[in-house]
Formats: sequence, C-alpha cells, structure tokens
Amino acid sequence: FTIKTNALGVLNVLEIARNIVPDAKIYQASSSEMFGNSVNSDGSQSLLTPMTPVSPYGCAKVMGYNLVRHYRHAYKLHACNGILFNHESPRRGSNFVTNKVVKGAVSIKKGLQDKLELGNMDSYRDWGHSKDYVRAMHMIINHHEADEFIVATGETHSVRDLCEQVFSKLDMNYEDYIIQNPKYMRPEELKYLKGDSSKSREVLGWEPEYTFSSMLDEMIERWDKEL
Repeated sequence: FTIKTNALGVLNVLEIARNIVPDAKIYQASSSEMFGNSVNSDGSQSLLTPMTPVSPYGCAKVMGYNLVRHYRHAYKLHACNGILFNHESPRRGSNFVTNKVVKGAVSIKKGLQDKLELGNMDSYRDWGHSKDYVRAMHMIINHHEADEFIVATGETHSVRDLCEQVFSKLDMNYEDYIIQNPKYMRPEELKYLKGDSSKSREVLGWEPEYTFSSMLDEMIERWDKEL
C-alpha cells in the first residue's frame, strides 16, 4: 500500500499533469526518511546527502522524488519537491511519538494512566511545527522556478530529550513513568535526522516562528483542555 500510494500515486499525478494540465503547479511532499542513516560530515542532511532509506515508506518516497525531478526536466512541468523533516502540531495523531508522549504525560499528570510505553529512546529527529512547514510548502510551489528544497529547523532532539522536556513542563520526572517495549522498535532503525534548510532560508526567505519548546507548549495545552 505504501509503494502504491507514495510512488505509483506520484507517477499517476505527474502523468495526468503531463497529458491534461501541463501548466499545473505540482508540489511533492518528499520526506527526510529518504536519507535513511546517511549523515554529512557536519552532522546534517542536505540536498547532496546520499539517499539510503531504511523503510518501505522511505524507498517509495525516493522514487516519488526522482519521478518529480525527471518529469520536470523531461516534460518541463512546474513540479517541485519539498523535503520536509518531521513536523508536528496539536493535531498530530497520538500514534506518532510526539503526541503520544504529550498525551501520555498529560494523562499521567491527571491520573488517567500510570505508565507510558515507548520504543527507541535514543532515536534523534529534527522536529518543527506544521504551521511553519505548510508556509514553506506555499513558498516552494509559488517560487518562480520549480526546484528541490529542504525544510527543517537544523536542531535535533532524541525521544529521550522529548520525554524529559514534556514531563518536566508538567513537573514530573519522565524516568518514573516510561517503559521501553520491544514491539515499538523498528526492524531497521532510522537513528538520526538533522536537516540543512539553508537553501530555503536564503532563496525563499523562510524562517520558522516556533521553537521546539513553544511547539510542545501548544501540544500540551491541547491535551490539557481535551482530557
């Protein structure tokens, strides 16, 4: 299903554009998962970093990314790739680790649950806010020239850091409540992501408005009201 959606789905959209609406502007939601465990010597992932995905999703996204580039060059379509690193908000599903941690911590604070089960605590991600990233998408697709852009904060935090910050904002020690469960471990772990978004900042003038801390505050506020 992942391959059909994220690779063949992109091909179908590009073929429709080429044959029916060649003047359409196409934005492809590319992903930091395309890089897998490739990291530059400066500790970041950039547009020059080799793509070595470690999941079916990442593999499919690499195909979609390359199809967009090919159709742009071969058929002169306005087709662009936004390589967005992890972006979160209060609306993120609680099956994703950020909102799972926030919802779990607030639930524990309110006495609704005792423990929180997680997988790899030492997986690092570059987390930003969806509002900032959707603004970047709009800038990318409306740029006068279709191109590839990375959207990221340039900061990386581990799941452990995430837990420590969220629980401490609620005056709790995460170590008292977190249980590691092997069932949440990936078959091949994506260890570290930190995006180099210098091109987006220089060419598009994009800058994130949220910090990691202010993003978490907004997510905590949502679950505090909802629970």
